[in-house]
Amino acid sequence: MVDPRRPIVEVMARLGRETQLHLDERHRHFKITDKVIATVSVLLVILSIVNVYYVTVLYQDLNGIVSNMDSMYKNLSRVDYDMDLIAQRVSQFDKHMGYMGSIAEDMTTITAIMPELRGNMQNMQSEMVRVDGDMQQMTHAMGGISVQMNQMAGGMGVMRQNVRQISGPMGAMNPILPN
Repeated sequence: MVDPRRPIVEVMARLGRETQLHLDERHRHFKITDKVIATVSVLLVILSIVNVYYVTVLYQDLNGIVSNMDSMYKNLSRVDYDMDLIAQRVSQFDKHMGYMGSIAEDMTTITAIMPELRGNMQNMQSEMVRVDGDMQQMTHAMGGISVQMNQMAGGMGVMRQNVRQISGPMGAMNPILPN
């Protein structure tokens, strides 16, 4: 006779075994999932470290770019100022170049006058040679005049001495003589 409980016990035993198999399989899947999660977490940490490194490098590069742009802006401002100065000087130079026509005409006139001026300068040079000769003659004549002046001064000294000698007795006779 078959015990009526036996099929229920067998079903329950089979159910227990199936449940245990299911639990064991689930436990194994949880372990695999935990390992996958741990591996993915490690990869994400490594990836985040690499990302932080790249963000730092990018930040430094961007700071360098901004610094270079600031420097470029300053240099371009200076170049702009210098270009304004150059434009002003070129404008002034252009105005001065307008005078080149009249300067060229004046140079043509000067070129025409220069041979005549040279002739006049040569005439002046010959005149100066004659004046120099005349000055030498005058220097010699002045030497003679100087000697004659010294002789006259000596004669005047003698005359003065003679007048003194005469004036002595004349001074004594002066009150007697009528005016």
